[in-house]
Amino acid sequence: MRTVYLGTSDFAAAVLDRLAASDHAPALVVTRPDRPRGRGRKLQAPPVAERARKLGIQVIQPEKLHEDPVIAEIEAAEPDALVVCAYGVLIKEPLLSLHEILNVHPSLLPRWRGAAPVERAIMAGDDRTGVSIMRLTAGLDSGPVCLMETEPIHPDDDYASLAARLQVLGGELLVRALDERPPFEDQPGLGITYAEKIEAADRTLDPARPP
Repeated sequence: MRTVYLGTSDFAAAVLDRLAASDHAPALVVTRPDRPRGRGRKLQAPPVAERARKLGIQVIQPEKLHEDPVIAEIEAAEPDALVVCAYGVLIKEPLLSLHEILNVHPSLLPRWRGAAPVERAIMAGDDRTGVSIMRLTAGLDSGPVCLMETEPIHPDDDYASLAARLQVLGGELLVRALDERPPFEDQPGLGITYAEKIEAADRTLDPARPP
C-alpha cells in the first residue's frame, strides 16, 4: 500500500524506520515545524523530520495541518492510507473522510486514551501495557481496533526502557496491519481511561511516596 506518514517524536521515528523498510514505505512524511529545544533553545527539527530525510523521503512541516495547501500536498502523494503515530495534532475533517487513517497507539485501548499513555501506565502501577492499531475517528483514540498486543511493564521500567520496546512492537504491528488487513472491532465501553499530558507538576518528586 502507498502511505503518507504523520508523526513527530522519537517513538514515531522508530516506527517510521520499520514502515520505510516494508512494502508500504511512505511517499510523504508530515511532521511538526522546527522548534527551539535544549538548554540553548536552538531551533531543531523533530526526530521524524531528521529520520525521514536520512531515509530519502519527502518531508513537509506545516504549521497548520488542515489548511487546503497541506491537504493538496497529501492528496498529490496519492496514498491508499494515512498512518499516524505521535503526531501531536488532533486529526479532523476533511482528512478523516478522505482516507483510511491508521493510528499506532501505545496502550491497550480503551485504557489510556490520550497524549501520554506510556507515562500514565507506569505512574498508575500497571503491570502491563501494549500497542493498539486503530482506525482514527472524530473521537479521541476511540476508533475501532484491528490489532493489539501486550507488553509487560517491569518493576524497573521507566519511560525510555518501556517506550523502546513498544516502538518496536508498534512498527511490527503496523506493518502486519497493512499486510494482512485484519478486521476492525469496536472498543469496549468499559475500562476507558485517559492519559492526560504530562505537566511540570507530574515531574515533581514526592518524598512521602513509597519507592
